[in-house]
Amino acid sequence: MMSNSGHVMSQTWRVSVVMPAYNEAATIGDVIRRTLDTGVVAEVVVVDDGSTDGTAQAAEAAGARAVRNPYNIGNGASVRRGSLAATGDVVVMMDADGQHPPEAIPSLLARLGEYDMVVAARTRNSDTSKLRNFGNRMLIMVAEWISGRRIADLTSGFRAIKRDHLLEHLHLFPNRYSYPTTITLAMMMGGRFVAYEPVDAISRRVHGNSNISPVRDFLRFIAIMVRMVMLFSPQRLFVPMGGMLFLLSAVASTLQYIYTGGIHSAGLALFLSSVYIACFGLLADQVALLRRKRHD
Repeated sequence: MMSNSGHVMSQTWRVSVVMPAYNEAATIGDVIRRTLDTGVVAEVVVVDDGSTDGTAQAAEAAGARAVRNPYNIGNGASVRRGSLAATGDVVVMMDADGQHPPEAIPSLLARLGEYDMVVAARTRNSDTSKLRNFGNRMLIMVAEWISGRRIADLTSGFRAIKRDHLLEHLHLFPNRYSYPTTITLAMMMGGRFVAYEPVDAISRRVHGNSNISPVRDFLRFIAIMVRMVMLFSPQRLFVPMGGMLFLLSAVASTLQYIYTGGIHSAGLALFLSSVYIACFGLLADQVALLRRKRHD
């Protein structure tokens, strides 16, 4: 099958696009029409997260199916609800504010055959905030260390994913922001295949202001990464901690022996702490392994 953009698609997917939206009546109609005009999308599911400006009505007028939240619950919760309502084999997640170009959807789908998720990655040519780019780079460094994999864009909300794999990790989504970080790390650390498709046309919001706070949400992203480590690979956290405490115990014990002729409580406490943490890490790793086997 040949997509509108000239990419050869390895097989035919039924594609559902899920758009969380909060007061996006000014942009959502155009985004939906451009999405349907790609010719590869079977349905657009808009989750209206308690909007007060007629977002749901504008979405339906443009050809989408609207799911309404009675009040604002958050971006992640809306994506979760939209994904459950979607009927396609593949779910494309994208924003309704105009920053994600629907014309790139065929490019994502073209690579989905051998991969389980394809992420639209921002490039140097993308019109995005320099401060946010710097924060994303810092988060990517941490995420790459945690996952042991190269990550081109950790927080992009524009991605295509096979629905059966999405449903495996949907319960992990936070209610507010950070669901892209969650699904990226969950897929990678769960042994799934993830690819990145560079998209120059990703830009800033067309209308309105972002609700993301750089400091608050940076800390939230770090907390999510730690949570993913505990769920999928606890040893990546506990081995360095235990090793550091063991080295400190060795240094402390050596100095104590040199200056006092014996090893005292500080060195012993550090040594025992390193052993306890290593044992806890082994136990947590076994629990994570059993959890993965149960879901496989």
